Amino acid sequence: MKDFFKRLFDFIGAFILITVVSPLLLVIWIMARIKLGGPVVFRQSRPGKNGEIFTLYKFRSMTNEKDPKGNLLPDQQRLTKFGKFLRDTSIDELPELFNILFGDMSFVGPRPLLVQYLDRYSIEQMRRHEVRPGLTGWAQVNGRNALRWEEKFALDVWYVDHWSIWLDMKILYMTFMVVLKRSGINAEGEATMNEFMGSKED
Repeated sequence: MKDFFKRLFDFIGAFILITVVSPLLLVIWIMARIKLGGPVVFRQSRPGKNGEIFTLYKFRSMTNEKDPKGNLLPDQQRLTKFGKFLRDTSIDELPELFNILFGDMSFVGPRPLLVQYLDRYSIEQMRRHEVRPGLTGWAQVNGRNALRWEEKFALDVWYVDHWSIWLDMKILYMTFMVVLKRSGINAEGEATMNEFMGSKED
């Protein structure tokens, strides 16, 4: 029954928010096209509930600048002021509302990470995929990208074991406060989170 109400809340909430923020989505699309080029919407395969693969949607926040050999420049060099603004305010995440509407994601749950990480998780860490991934989650309101991977995954599994509608409401409120403070956006010394290569404990 909890699953039914969570999905119902996700569907109705996503539908209402998409309707309300549609003018903002259009403005950001135009600005991103001008400042960053195309495609405006970043698409990437991510594992969802039970590890099933879906297509994640985000506004792009980096350019496609390459070195003379044709290789993409490091993230920090491709992340513009406009792109950093999108990330700091989490506006780049707004297209994920469509993922929530389609049932790939939930408002609250472990963040969907890269497909190649599936083979790097420990058995315990893999439990983060027992629920739908979220737009925000317990790890995001307790340190976000400032946490070590092992700390994030421990928080994700804690959420899986303890989630409730009231916990989701608490996380949504805490997310609003985190976004206002713009805290924990990046790992220390990194423009983006460093790649997860597997836990040393394993």
